Amino acid sequence: MSLLDKIQNRSAIIGVVGLGYVGLPLAVLQARTGYTVLGIDEAPEKVEMVSRGHNYIPDVDDNDLRQVVKAGRLSATSDFKLLGRCDVVLICVPTPLTRNKEPDISAIVKVTRVLAKHAHPDMLVVLESTTYPGTTEEVMLPILTETGLKVGETLYMAFSPERVDPGNRAFKTHNTFKLVGGITPACLNLARTFYEQSIVKIFPVSSPRVAEMTKVFENVFRSVNIALVNELAILCDRMNINPYEVIDAAATKNFGFMPFYPGPGVGGHCIPLDPYYLAWKSKEYDIHARFIELAGEVNENMPYYVVNKLQRLLNRRGRCLNGAEIFVLGVTYKADVGDPRETPAIKVMEQLQREGARLSYADPFTPSILLDEQAYRAVEVTEGALAKTHCALILTAHSAFDYELIVRNAPLVFDTRNGTRHVKINKDNVVLL
Repeated sequence: MSLLDKIQNRSAIIGVVGLGYVGLPLAVLQARTGYTVLGIDEAPEKVEMVSRGHNYIPDVDDNDLRQVVKAGRLSATSDFKLLGRCDVVLICVPTPLTRNKEPDISAIVKVTRVLAKHAHPDMLVVLESTTYPGTTEEVMLPILTETGLKVGETLYMAFSPERVDPGNRAFKTHNTFKLVGGITPACLNLARTFYEQSIVKIFPVSSPRVAEMTKVFENVFRSVNIALVNELAILCDRMNINPYEVIDAAATKNFGFMPFYPGPGVGGHCIPLDPYYLAWKSKEYDIHARFIELAGEVNENMPYYVVNKLQRLLNRRGRCLNGAEIFVLGVTYKADVGDPRETPAIKVMEQLQREGARLSYADPFTPSILLDEQAYRAVEVTEGALAKTHCALILTAHSAFDYELIVRNAPLVFDTRNGTRHVKINKDNVVLL
């Protein structure tokens, strides 16, 4: 039976390498579609939890995971040799930055080298991890074809970027448009057919390089626009203008404007990292991506701007930041999501701690954090806790927070997310970013 037949009748065995925010939802979706799925991860705790049907990713439905595990359609392992049993391999591993903000694709390379030892004819390999244009063809392809397999004939390769938006209730893996770029037409046909079994809309592109470029461009677009409104907020602070009022007013235009909002920095698994992949790659072509690098610089400076502005706010009230009681509200990178990756809140808190501020924090998704080797545990947002602080600093606007309670009881509220916008009581003690 051909690989195409196995994909269409759903008898193909699917391997998903990496069971994180991208891999686990994808594995569950493929299992629900009817495939037998093998989740592979080097972290034993993830393997154990999946094997027990215990969910650790908010975007995965607990019942969906339990059902596919109980039905035997999804299993997990740390044994990478089992990749040899798979007909389709989806690679969903982390692609962080080095300390020098250069791409770290070591996880992709490691998985590809292991896969090369167990690859067999009629295998489809798809990279989903965000990376710089050229990774699939320049890095993975040479490793996999060293085995004697021929791309487009006995080995099929494609890039199909993840488009995960943690906490988005409207768009999940199955109904988010899926880009697919194959190395050859045969590769594209197989990859497109595979994803069509489980995802509502597939958008094919001419090559993996186009798909790779598209993914990083999506996040560059967001990074640049966030940097623009962050600079607007700094300018509005000098001019005593409410930046949110300006943005909301501009958004009334019927065309040509898309609202973005300022904040204490950018976080998550995409925007703080992916633009640097493209900026790094551009140097190979004697291009210095100044817009990309400048946007990163502006966004990375926002935590320091927040600390400096807080220091000014306290000074006006005759209070030094050193020794001030600061109650931080929200430490994850995004509202109503329990994801701490690259959150700017940690950088803000570390700076405050180094300046001698006395910190406490509340976050319904994060029971404890570690700052410069000092452990903190979350506390409740109560009238007493707010009254004894010198400033309530809103860094993540979780919907669980009672903003009227906060405004009513904190002597000063520094709101970097406009979380207090719906509060109707007097807000003379509230300062926006």
